[in-house]
Amino acid sequence: MKRNALRVADRGWGTHRTVTAAVRAADEGAVIHVQPGDYRESVVLDRDITLIAEKGPGTVRVVAAHGPAITVRGGTCELRDLTAEGTADREPAVLVRGGRAVLDHCAVSGGRVEIGRGTAELRTCTVENAEGSGVLVTGTAQVVVEDCVIRSTAGHGLTLTDAARAEVRHTTVERATGCGIVLTGESQGTFDACTVRHVGDAGLLAQPRSRPLLRDCRLHDIGTQGVRAADGATAAAVTPAAEEGEHAAAAERGAPRTRLETCEIFRTGGEGVLAGDAARLRMDDCQIRETGGAGVIAAGTGHVEMERVRVVDVPGTGLAVLEDAELRVRGGTVARTGANGLHATDRCTVRLTECEIATTAYTALHVAGSVRAELRSCTVRDSAQHAVHVEGAADFTAEDTRIERARMAGVDVKDADAVLRGLVVADTETGIRLDSRHRPLLADCEVLRPARTGVEIAAGTSALLVGGRIEGSGSAGVFLDERSEAWIEDLTVSDSQGSGLVIWAGARPRVRSVTIAGTTKNGVYAGDGSGGLLEDCTISATGYPAVYVGSKASPLLRRCLVRDTDEDLSQADDAAARFEQCRTSGVTASTLPTADAGAAAGPLHASGTAGAPATGPGTAVAVREGTGEDRLPELLAELGDLVGLESVKREVESMAKLMQLVKRRQEAGLQPPPLSRHLVFAGNPGTGKTTVARLYGRLLAALGLLTDGHLVEADRGALVGEYVGHTAPRTTAVFKRALGGVLFIDEAYSLVPAGQSTDFGQEAISTLVKLMEDHRDDVVVIAAGYPQDMERLIDSNPGLASRFTRTLRFDDYSSQDLVRIVEHQAARHEYRIGDDTAAALLDHFGSIARTERFGNGRTARQVFQQMTEQHAMRVADLSAPDADDLTVLLPVDVPAVVS
Repeated sequence: MKRNALRVADRGWGTHRTVTAAVRAADEGAVIHVQPGDYRESVVLDRDITLIAEKGPGTVRVVAAHGPAITVRGGTCELRDLTAEGTADREPAVLVRGGRAVLDHCAVSGGRVEIGRGTAELRTCTVENAEGSGVLVTGTAQVVVEDCVIRSTAGHGLTLTDAARAEVRHTTVERATGCGIVLTGESQGTFDACTVRHVGDAGLLAQPRSRPLLRDCRLHDIGTQGVRAADGATAAAVTPAAEEGEHAAAAERGAPRTRLETCEIFRTGGEGVLAGDAARLRMDDCQIRETGGAGVIAAGTGHVEMERVRVVDVPGTGLAVLEDAELRVRGGTVARTGANGLHATDRCTVRLTECEIATTAYTALHVAGSVRAELRSCTVRDSAQHAVHVEGAADFTAEDTRIERARMAGVDVKDADAVLRGLVVADTETGIRLDSRHRPLLADCEVLRPARTGVEIAAGTSALLVGGRIEGSGSAGVFLDERSEAWIEDLTVSDSQGSGLVIWAGARPRVRSVTIAGTTKNGVYAGDGSGGLLEDCTISATGYPAVYVGSKASPLLRRCLVRDTDEDLSQADDAAARFEQCRTSGVTASTLPTADAGAAAGPLHASGTAGAPATGPGTAVAVREGTGEDRLPELLAELGDLVGLESVKREVESMAKLMQLVKRRQEAGLQPPPLSRHLVFAGNPGTGKTTVARLYGRLLAALGLLTDGHLVEADRGALVGEYVGHTAPRTTAVFKRALGGVLFIDEAYSLVPAGQSTDFGQEAISTLVKLMEDHRDDVVVIAAGYPQDMERLIDSNPGLASRFTRTLRFDDYSSQDLVRIVEHQAARHEYRIGDDTAAALLDHFGSIARTERFGNGRTARQVFQQMTEQHAMRVADLSAPDADDLTVLLPVDVPAVVS
């Protein structure tokens, strides 16, 4: 006879002596009350049953006779206040093979809790002294673990394999000899407010296709890494089927798989976080400290994103990026490291935005190998060595960044290429040192109070310095070493304890519109055998003669002003300096030949003798009338009026300044430098690439570097023929139409379709490369397309890689940008948009899914067209519309978002 309420006691009390007997006698949904005592049996539950331990002295212990102590095969089975003990022979103590199991205030020891099928809930439970894993979830099983403790396991604490799912809250994993938490296969787990501590291996081990999410978790006192992502060798020991070998280093690019939010990782035996091959890891608002090794390592093909993450008090490097890995950090802090703040090498990619790197025992940022690194809006301070050191074949960009208190150089570049814009370098040993076979760029940088030189250009190095200032140098403001060829324009050098500009033997700089003031020594020191051109410069308030010219030095000073100083010129007897149209004002002892001394007779030699024309290169006086440069402010203002695209506008404006230098060099009768004007525009459709390309052509035409500056648009269909022999003539015809202007190739990556090495597009590329070489001064080519595809295009032909050396990245428009585009369209067509309508537009654009169908500016224009159509329908019903009715667009005119 079945019953709904049964009692079990090992003696005296109750109707059954074993739990198994009560289960057999129970009805579906029965409640079985078990008296405290030891029950040596293996209980199997296959229908709805509740087992409750009665209150009393002692506990209810179900000790396995063979196999698991408790097995759930079906139904909803609830266990309350029970203890299940396994046989400690690697068998589970509790096994769920189907149905739904709920363990409430239970204790499990001597074996794991294993959920192979069905679902399970563990609430306020303890699992300890298991082998292999404390809790193991496999197959398609799902588990909820809340307010539990998993401890003292001879293996891992909690393991998810295959396609298992877990929700874990307020749970502690401790004293496991293996890892705290392991995810393999395609398992997924969410861990909220959990603690992993005192484990022998990693706190979290995540395989490439698994998806763990940790929120508000603490991982500390860990044997190896706090988090290790994509480590196949260790995970293989979890279960024979956990690793199927198919995920290696070629995981697809997509959303992060391993995610940590507001977590703490500290006191680890190894790295805080290690992301290896195929890992995709993201951390937000986390803290990593007191590690045994580096704070974060990204290696192999790993991809790591960090936002507002602090890495502090680590004995090694804060962030290490190796091999082909990628690291992106925004709003992060790296401080008090025992080695580098960032160490990047091999072929990796690094982007740091709005970060702080402080108090490092070695160089704060060490970039080497073939690394591509970007530093934007960051602060780097208190480095025991260099603040930034870049070497090898690295490509380094730093913008709007402050560097201060480095014991060596603020920025030290050795052999690598570097673009430095808007940097402030303060209180370092040397401000910026460039030693490279490339042509590094310094644009609008400030170097303040360096103990030694402000900017040092090493022997044989060519560099571009545009804008900026150098103030309070302990020795020279700018030092140009022997055989260097720097181009310097619009720079201010003040209050140097040495000379403002030092030109060493064999150096040949081109210096224009530079102001030098308040130097303790010379304003310009042209050493023995040096040369170069100084044009439109001002030198004042110097402690030594404003200009010193050494033995056999032959600089040309043109239209320079020396003022407010005791002595303007000192030179060796055999100096060969030349002066054209120079002036002095407020000079006590003047020997500098000036324009007033013999303007009618032509240029003057350093000796002051009139009438003998200067000889040699660079003596022609520049004639700039009629070149169209007076249009530059107008064109740059038009560029500045474009919505969004802030980084692109900065790049184009900087390039315009560089091209002005090119023009000056041509005007001086010198050959133009090897500076490529061809560009890659990387961005999604509708981000303004064609508009900027058209403006770029007009800018070059205004500078006289292109004859027309017109834009010719082309795509694969215009360049590639359908039959053998048709492609080269088509490509040539399009190219010739662009001579004197810009050839804009949209979706240029389509010339090299993925996986089709014999496509006719390769012939188009080869033809383009040859034409670009034959007409290098007659045309500019811009290749445009999706960011992820343009690298494949450039890598397809060595000729492209050498000609397209600069990429402008067009970011998607923000919702605010799209509203501004609609407002521009409205003003252009004589409509008005009020604040309420603008707010409705902002909500509209914020609700649009940014899928591959999203058109950026094109979407904004389509919305405006829809608004005018809706407006027309609304106004058509009015009998006598007034001026406001005809011109004002209302919130009701904003179209609904189509899901």
